[in-house]
Amino acid sequence: MTRVALVSGGTRGIGAAISIALQAAGYQVAANYAGNVERATAFHEKTGIPVFRWDVRDYDACVAGIAEVEAMLGPVEVLVNNAGITRDAMFHKTTPDMWNAVIATNLTGLFNMTHPVWPGMRERNFGRVISISSINGQRGQAGQVNYSAAKAGDLGFTKALAQEGAGRNITVNAICPGYIGTEMVMAIPPDVLAEKIIPQIPIGRLGTPEEIARCVVFLASDDSGFITGSTFSANGGQFFA
Repeated sequence: MTRVALVSGGTRGIGAAISIALQAAGYQVAANYAGNVERATAFHEKTGIPVFRWDVRDYDACVAGIAEVEAMLGPVEVLVNNAGITRDAMFHKTTPDMWNAVIATNLTGLFNMTHPVWPGMRERNFGRVISISSINGQRGQAGQVNYSAAKAGDLGFTKALAQEGAGRNITVNAICPGYIGTEMVMAIPPDVLAEKIIPQIPIGRLGTPEEIARCVVFLASDDSGFITGSTFSANGGQFFA
């Protein structure tokens, strides 16, 4: 039977690439999104991947949304926690709302999405949980204290939950992308990219969403069954952890 994969934030950027790559690898994919109905509709029309709208910050919405996915496609066996936001500012200018929004989406969202599917994974003795963290969760970044804290928390979540799932054939891993050529990164002024960012990357270029997606496809597969609690650093050599 074809396995079902659910991708949060799965209709844009890295998430869209992940959804498309999993579909190409033979999974039945469901893509969650939070707000941009027009983009999600266009994504569905282009790919045929069903899309489901809810906010990962809301636990009850996650429970209801996942139930809807499972009613349509079957039990979620692969979960990709990709949804994330930024609210960047130097720490002395960061407001409680900016802090709470990022923590709620980028860290609490992992709990809200994973907790509802975990019992089923345990009962079936199979599961794959893959969370998209960040290079800045590994090394920190000025102006992103909230984001770096949340993404570092994702790695702690991964290491601890992996220990709970290992005996039931559930693997839990994280991927830490570096600078990837998404809309957000490409909105950076070209001179800043050329002079300040790309020179920090030994490979000498931005990554592509498809390169992150290929990491996800591997970690979702049976071939990765001996890998759990791990962090994949996909950053072109910019940071070694």
